[in-house]
Amino acid sequence: MTGAAFAPLDPADYRDVVRRALEEDLDGGDVTSDATVTPGQRGRGELHARQACVLAGIEVAAEAFRQRDAEAVMRWRRRDGEPCAAGEVIASVEGLAAALLSAERTALNFLQRLSGIATAARRYVAAADGRTTILDTRKTTPTLRALEKYAVRAGGAANHRYGLGDGLLIKDNHVRLAGSIREAVSRARAAGRGMPVEVEAQSLAEVDEALDAGADVVLIDNLSDEQTGEAIARCRGRARTEVSGGVTLGRLPALAALAPTYVSVGALTHSAPAVDISFEMAPGP
Repeated sequence: MTGAAFAPLDPADYRDVVRRALEEDLDGGDVTSDATVTPGQRGRGELHARQACVLAGIEVAAEAFRQRDAEAVMRWRRRDGEPCAAGEVIASVEGLAAALLSAERTALNFLQRLSGIATAARRYVAAADGRTTILDTRKTTPTLRALEKYAVRAGGAANHRYGLGDGLLIKDNHVRLAGSIREAVSRARAAGRGMPVEVEAQSLAEVDEALDAGADVVLIDNLSDEQTGEAIARCRGRARTEVSGGVTLGRLPALAALAPTYVSVGALTHSAPAVDISFEMAPGP
């Protein structure tokens, strides 16, 4: 998948969060740049990938530089969703040197974080080898969900629910409060939202209960590979399946071979390591 294969971010999704991130970093100003950089001096910086990665977040990084220098000029050599080799120059930026320095950390924080998510997503998609669809979860950094789910798409995986209003997913706490899986499903149907009903099952007995209650999707949660295979077999022709819980890159090929409809991976957003990207400056025109 390349950057052209998915919709770009809406600037409304990142403009304000970039502004707040810059304010956080510039509380008290940039005393070092103010002391060492001549007022009005121009500079040219380059973003370097220090490890192989899949890029995500270029417009967010550009926004950080432009909020500090509205006339900064960005030249990207790679786009979101594209692979970058270790040592490759990702982009250059020209503008007021002190302004670029004051935006450096914020720009890198977003670019490293989002590229780390995209890189992890690409690895999971590759490990699945087309046998299932890799989904993310709602385990995202508070206030950064739009950006992190975008990075998942840049890596070639798909988004699950964006928020609680995007799908009916009955989990263990809902079942306990409703009294049973059947009652929870019945109430969900009666709500009349016209959405598919997904039910979390933490045992084969709960898989059977979910199927008997008419679940459209069964979330097979934290079962062994053997139990997961049995659960998928019981659901075949009756409900779609989603496997979740304890999914690692090493385990994924075995799970994908069982042919679930989906495999959801919280680690895509909550545990993806940031990519090592550097920013190197020199006097500019």
